[in-house]
Amino acid sequence: MTQEYEDILYRVEDGVAHIVVNRPERMNAYREQTYFELIEALSEAGWDRDVAVVVISGAGGKAFGVGGDTGDRKSERSRRGTLGVPVDDIHALIRDIPKPVIAKVNGFAIGGGNVIATICDLTIASDKSVFGQVGPKVGSVDPGFGTAYLSRIVGEKKAREMWYLCRRYSAEEALRMGLVNAVVPEEELDAEVARWCQEIVARSPTAIALAKRSFNADSENIRGIGKLGYEAVALYYQTDESKEGGNAFREKRPPDFRSKL
Repeated sequence: MTQEYEDILYRVEDGVAHIVVNRPERMNAYREQTYFELIEALSEAGWDRDVAVVVISGAGGKAFGVGGDTGDRKSERSRRGTLGVPVDDIHALIRDIPKPVIAKVNGFAIGGGNVIATICDLTIASDKSVFGQVGPKVGSVDPGFGTAYLSRIVGEKKAREMWYLCRRYSAEEALRMGLVNAVVPEEELDAEVARWCQEIVARSPTAIALAKRSFNADSENIRGIGKLGYEAVALYYQTDESKEGGNAFREKRPPDFRSKL
């Protein structure tokens, strides 16, 4: 089965739905179109009885994803959702579909890309992968699963370090902190992910769905916190302080946030 999209590639093979963000020229950054296509693909895969597991990856071998496209001004988004793009809908779908979702990371998983990798049920990375957050460097933040759920995975101290300092972490560092499940050489990544997928395909889909619901129940309160947080972030994006982050990034200069307070 093959579904045609503009920004992603979608196929189902041997019980596995592969969703590939196909914008390598932009480091697989999401523009508005990308969000909607990913929602459609996740919805299709999530309720397809022939699908046992979903794999999200990025095309080109350089990036899993680096968040929103910097050419897409936050203050001008207006199509859907509190932030103008339905990023929280994607997060919800990854959690809500009754199948495991695997992040196959090869290259940079930065910003919103790191959040997606965090929310996925499992994360398998190549040894060339790099993880990290950039929000406070560019006038943004994820006030839901990208912060609160991250702290459950890596611990409060490390999560705060990741967001406050905006450092980058190697795949091995991510493995040690519990952010990823496995790290393999780049040339072995496809085969390793395939092995994990086929083990899942052989398991009871109902038992796995129940297990996923049970895991999610413990952290479901974060969804409500996130909804509240997105309302605040939408207001923040209208400020000169937030706009300074995006403008400085596009102009390739250090931001001067404090002058905009």
